[in-house]
Amino acid sequence: MKKLIFRKFALDTLIFFSIMCLTVGLIVWTLQAVNYFDFVTQDGHGLKTYFSYIIFNFPKIIHRIIPFIFFISLFYMIINYETRNELLIFWTSGISKINFTNKILALSIILTILQMIIGGFFSPFSQLKGREILKNSNIDFFTSLIKEGKFLNIVEGLTIFINTKNLDGSYSNIYIDDSSKVVSRIIYAKNGNLIDVDDKKIFKLFDGEVINKNEQKINVFQFDQIDFNLDEYSTSTILVPKIQELKSLSLLKCLLDLNTIQINKSFYNFSCEISLKNEIKQELFKRFYKPLYIPVIALLCCFLIILPKNNIKFEKNKRIIFLITFIIILLSEVSLRYSSVSNLANVIYLISPWVFFVITYLILYRKIKNV
Repeated sequence: MKKLIFRKFALDTLIFFSIMCLTVGLIVWTLQAVNYFDFVTQDGHGLKTYFSYIIFNFPKIIHRIIPFIFFISLFYMIINYETRNELLIFWTSGISKINFTNKILALSIILTILQMIIGGFFSPFSQLKGREILKNSNIDFFTSLIKEGKFLNIVEGLTIFINTKNLDGSYSNIYIDDSSKVVSRIIYAKNGNLIDVDDKKIFKLFDGEVINKNEQKINVFQFDQIDFNLDEYSTSTILVPKIQELKSLSLLKCLLDLNTIQINKSFYNFSCEISLKNEIKQELFKRFYKPLYIPVIALLCCFLIILPKNNIKFEKNKRIIFLITFIIILLSEVSLRYSSVSNLANVIYLISPWVFFVITYLILYRKIKNV
């Protein structure tokens, strides 16, 4: 009977938690999707590439919001059960407040493991997949970005200027400055068309001249027609994976190598360098250590069961608990940024969640026994 009663509370909390995660996650995801639209408007990627990339960023958002959403969910459910006198059923059924607290702790540990799994494996995997989509995509939105009298710089080392875009889709007075290779060149053409040949974007240019230049000489030749292959060029989008997109095992190996003075290893085009040691350490803390604050959040929310709703201090107690828990969540985020500044900062960050947990549990236990 006791298990069934708590199971209902746990189920209600998890359902509310899941709905909140999905709702808040979608809101944050939508806001980020708007910011990422530069991939289309400035970098020349197509809408298919854009949507694929932002979809793969969704697990990262869920990982970041889990502690706050768990706090809101647990806080709301305890208040809601107390308001509807359902917590009273727990106590009259023989469920002690310490037992209830321990059950909540068990639930929080499950969510802690869940956040570690998402942050340590699913989130970097999905972000890396999104980066690979950008890397393997072409500039398939190039045509719509071309505007009259505008310099186009969507490709690294390449600038294109179109004087006139004609009604038939062709272009007039085309200027191309290509400095992406050892021998840079400037191309001028009176007319041109952008066509697709075997899934490749080709700029077919007519009646113009090419100026090839290097440090020693300049060559100039005229042409009636040449093909300028745009697929040879990459966009200005960052294609090298960021630290948060790399596998946890790779980051751990890199950190161990740096600690044993074995440097200059690389993976996924990412160079394992000593200058990145603190950043790698911070990323691993975020994935596998910051979730340890979730049980602390659970204990703080359990302070809500100490006083019944008809106690005059109930509302004040509720506001204080909300404020303290929010500060702890904020502190876990802020302290992460400085966790790798020094060895002392490392130690402080590592012991903080355990200190908070022990102190909170002892205070809660004492208050429950004195009620």
